[in-house]
Amino acid sequence: MAMACEICGKKPSFGNTISHANNVTRRRWNPNLRRVKTVIDGVHKKARVCTACIRAGRVVKAA
Repeated sequence: MAMACEICGKKPSFGNTISHANNVTRRRWNPNLRRVKTVIDGVHKKARVCTACIRAGRVVKAA
């Protein structure tokens, strides 16, 4: 399953880890995803949503 938010489409971003000795290795920053019961187009379903969307109110939680 893709590491992406189903509401906003936020995906991992990539960059480098740089040590004190200036050694460079690749790394990635993953979005903070949570599985939430939501109502999408009138249908109750589980979705992987980032916490930024939950806090912003872009997700309608199912009761």
